[in-house]
Amino acid sequence: MVTEQLRPHGVTDQRVLEAMASVPREEFLAPRMRRHAYEDRALAIECGQTISQPLVVALMIQAAAPDPGDVALEVGTGSGYAAAVLSRMCRRVVSVEREPALAEHASDTLRRLGFDGVEVAVGDGSLGWPAAAPYDLILVAAAARGVPPALIDQLADGGRMVIPVAVSVEEPQDLRVYERRGGEVTYRSLFPVLFVPLRTG
Repeated sequence: MVTEQLRPHGVTDQRVLEAMASVPREEFLAPRMRRHAYEDRALAIECGQTISQPLVVALMIQAAAPDPGDVALEVGTGSGYAAAVLSRMCRRVVSVEREPALAEHASDTLRRLGFDGVEVAVGDGSLGWPAAAPYDLILVAAAARGVPPALIDQLADGGRMVIPVAVSVEEPQDLRVYERRGGEVTYRSLFPVLFVPLRTG
């Protein structure tokens, strides 16, 4: 995966490559899906959700540029895979999942594999998780029609947020990196993506 998918397609941060290599992706999949674990594509998990393509996970984390002392928020826990990778590079990860069954399964998997730096919470990801804010980085694993104001509010000064934005129904989603500097928030586009929609409520 690292040699054939990540390095040739723009993943240059050695820490990201090492983190991706250290997390067993098959452990986050149902037994019948494990033989597909290292294929270069998103895979179906429970509750109509997906585990993202490894390259997309790696590029999102690289764009967020985590530091060892950072506190990160992930919106959309899903299987827990991306949170596990991110936890290799941050001090603490809070991951919010709206589907209780997914949150419970991800939490069990993370605990079983020894990823103690990840806390999984059940809630509306568009509202973030104010209890642990502010966050040095936020990764959103679902496409928003617009950037949720609560997530901007919970981003620390100097913080980075990587989020797919659904610009219109006719166009691919735009993966963006937002950065907060004082009262100013700017963004740059990365590349087109296809994520499940961010559901609110």
